[in-house]
Amino acid sequence: MKICIFGAGAIGGYLATHLAQAPGVELSVVARGAQLAAIRANGLAIERPSGTLRAHVRATDDPRELGPQDVVILTLKAHQLPPVLDSVQPLLGPDTAVVPPTTAIPYWYFHELPGPFRNRQVERLDPQGRQWRALAPERVIGCVYWVASEVTAPGVIHHDGALSRFPIGEPGGSRSARVLKLAEAMAAGGLDAPVVSDIRGWIWAKMISSLCWNPVATLTLGTLSEMNARPGIMAIVRTMMEEADAMARRLGVEHTPISIDERIAAARNAGNHKMSMLQDLERGRPLELDTLVDSIEAMREIAQTPTPTIDVVYALLKLRAAKLAH
Repeated sequence: MKICIFGAGAIGGYLATHLAQAPGVELSVVARGAQLAAIRANGLAIERPSGTLRAHVRATDDPRELGPQDVVILTLKAHQLPPVLDSVQPLLGPDTAVVPPTTAIPYWYFHELPGPFRNRQVERLDPQGRQWRALAPERVIGCVYWVASEVTAPGVIHHDGALSRFPIGEPGGSRSARVLKLAEAMAAGGLDAPVVSDIRGWIWAKMISSLCWNPVATLTLGTLSEMNARPGIMAIVRTMMEEADAMARRLGVEHTPISIDERIAAARNAGNHKMSMLQDLERGRPLELDTLVDSIEAMREIAQTPTPTIDVVYALLKLRAAKLAH
């Protein structure tokens, strides 16, 4: 099974290191810069409480060297995907499955969704339908990257061991041969990757966590444990989650598979982990803000559901992002 991971950062490097352990998987990664140089020289390493997991993988910055794959896993941040759509094309054969980012609501969200919104394209999430055309929704397998990982040096990923799960599923909910085969490969690499029939519910659960924890962490500069220790902060986070859950229900999610209490408990158990947006802030990188804002505003417009607390928090965050840009 040929699998290419496009983007070898905290998530992509973590997945690649594990998938390299799976028998029968011909793995490659597309990376660039210092990360690419480190992978070529020393391979990848995941540092974790149980010990360091290492892997040597084929790495390139030119997808044309790799040719068509069985599965392409796109572990870029959502705003990084549109500029590389042309670069992904050499990896796609007639039957290649694609696993796009699901940090926020993905372009394919309404593909095969029963009800009045079926196959709806959302211009704000996918301007001019570029992703829909370049990565046809029929190719898509949904996957939620639920892991607290961080690149601490080129080619080195830190994982605190508290959270690592990758639910995968077809947009239509079927247990297709391709999704079962991918799940088998991921399991063989030591990943917890259950096939789920309600991948959109998992996408919402993960997006809601990103939507709520990321801005609050960036505004407070707090780790997950520091935020959890303050009841006033937790009241804001809980209200944001309640607003987002109400929106999800209006958009066809009967229930999110992880309750609010479970999401908060998972964050509490992650200890001193810093959310990705706070990591970006501290390193002077652009904040992954527009993607989340576009998702919440586009879905709110379709669902006709108010989100007053989310709106207030993001109004504050936009000013912090603007300050960072200058």
